Amino acid sequence: MAQNKTPKYKNVLLIRFSAIGDVAMTVPVIQSVADAYPDVHFTVLSNARFAPFYGGMPENVSFMGVDLKKDYHGFGAMFRLFCKLRRKKFDAVADLHGVLRTTALSFFYRLFFTKVRRIKKDRRSRKRLTRQHNKDLTPRLTSFDRYRKVLEKLGFRFELKFRSIFGQGKGDLSTISYIGAKDCPWIGIAPFAAHKGKIYPLYLMEEVVAQLDSAGMCRQFVFAYGRELAQVQGWADKYRSVEIIDTRLGMAGELVLMSHMEVMLAMDSSNMHLASLTGTPVVSIWGATHPAAGFMGWGQNPDDCIQIDLPCRPCSIYGKKECIYGDYRCLTGIDPDTVFAKVKMQLGTVPFCTCDSKR
Repeated sequence: MAQNKTPKYKNVLLIRFSAIGDVAMTVPVIQSVADAYPDVHFTVLSNARFAPFYGGMPENVSFMGVDLKKDYHGFGAMFRLFCKLRRKKFDAVADLHGVLRTTALSFFYRLFFTKVRRIKKDRRSRKRLTRQHNKDLTPRLTSFDRYRKVLEKLGFRFELKFRSIFGQGKGDLSTISYIGAKDCPWIGIAPFAAHKGKIYPLYLMEEVVAQLDSAGMCRQFVFAYGRELAQVQGWADKYRSVEIIDTRLGMAGELVLMSHMEVMLAMDSSNMHLASLTGTPVVSIWGATHPAAGFMGWGQNPDDCIQIDLPCRPCSIYGKKECIYGDYRCLTGIDPDTVFAKVKMQLGTVPFCTCDSKR
């Protein structure tokens, strides 16, 4: 793709708030455009807690974190935020979110004749994907391509080139020293998601964990937070290789840990995207949702998406809808042996560990 080396805009604001997976998917796009246009300054406006995503960005990328719930709630608050942003003298705005808050900010900028371009979500096409009959399973544009198209409307032409937020290497394990040295394969297990339609039943996931433990996998890191902890805490007591990762590491520490894993087993969830940002292969399980909607992790192989074909799938873009049958057969019908085999395949020639004691 030809690049426009003389862009019209030199100071660009990029806006994307929640959710975490959608914000994570901006990273490959923003790094790619920043690398292609080193003389343009890009400022990312997002939730403050997402700052670790952008720590490894080129020098021409800045991050501006805000707490929407605490400091900027309501239309009037958006005007206050706009007044703060206006001091930065942005000459173009890329709305990568397309919700009421970002629409308000865009409106204020347009009042002052600032160029604004907004993401196109193509909701009609998504409805054809999730309708009950005659589903159209044609793959939709990925979120990465939708973000890129917004920037293309501002005159930026670039290829998506990204490996990891850690460049060609991995995160610094010394920053999470209590995890210890790596002397065997590391596997991440992220069994939760925001909605029930995206969660592989825990009794089936435990069968996968048990098989990995029996096969000699020395360290399985299970990611759980808040109320989720009680549901998986027993795994750490039952299986020698299992360790629970909660909020102690923080997002930055989790990204470092993920970068050293051989594979992450995740749902269609934020952890799928976090692992993707570190260049780690992901085996993902899909139930009510579908990769055709365009929300796969960066650089992930479609062959590593575990799903079963059912006339009712997908029934939802985000997994929020209740199962029309009440049994979530799209998830309960996935055999744990299939999941174990896919994870084992990712390990390739990596030797299984035979250590006898848990750290």
